[in-house]
Amino acid sequence: MPVSADPLAALALRSPRRATASLKVLPSAARLAFRGREGAIGPAGDAFGVALPREACRFTTNEQRSALWLGPDDWILLAPGAEAAPIAAAIEAATAGVPHSLVDVSSRSVGLELTGPKAAFVLNQGCPLPLDLVRFPVGMCTRTLFHKAEIVLSRTGSETFRIDVWRSFAPYVWDLLEEGRRELN
Repeated sequence: MPVSADPLAALALRSPRRATASLKVLPSAARLAFRGREGAIGPAGDAFGVALPREACRFTTNEQRSALWLGPDDWILLAPGAEAAPIAAAIEAATAGVPHSLVDVSSRSVGLELTGPKAAFVLNQGCPLPLDLVRFPVGMCTRTLFHKAEIVLSRTGSETFRIDVWRSFAPYVWDLLEEGRRELN
C-alpha cells in the first residue's frame, strides 16, 4: 500500500497560492529503481509500458508512467497512483534470466510539483544547475542538490518541474521552496 505524503500534509495546507510559482504535493506513486544492461533494458521498458530512455539525463513518458534515466545503467520508474508489486512482477518476468536489479523504493520519496513563470528562479535559490529552457529543456531529468538535500529534478513542461525528494528531507525542501516563493512578493 502506498505511503502518504504525511511529512508535508500540514505544510501544504498552509501554503499560499502564488501565480508566479505554485507548489503542490503530488499523489503517491509506485517508484521502482531499475539497474540493467543492454539485454534487460528493452524487455524492462516493454513490460513497464514506457521505453527506457537511452539518452543521458532524459525521461520518457506516457499519460500514466515515466522512466527517468539517472545513470549509465540506472533508471527510476514512476507510476502515479499504482501499486508497485504488479509492475515489478511484469518486469521481473520480462527480464528473467538477464542480469538486472529491481527494487521497490515507493516509500522512500515524495513527489512535488513547482510550476509557473518563476519556477526556475525559485529552484535556482538552492540548485546550482542552469535551469533555462536551452540548458535544461522539457524532458530532461537529473539527480542534483537543492541546498543540502539530494533531489531528482525533472522538467515536465516549459514552466513545470517535478521534484522527487526523500521523505525525511521533504519538509526541509518544502520550507526552502516556500522561502524562495516568498521572495517573489
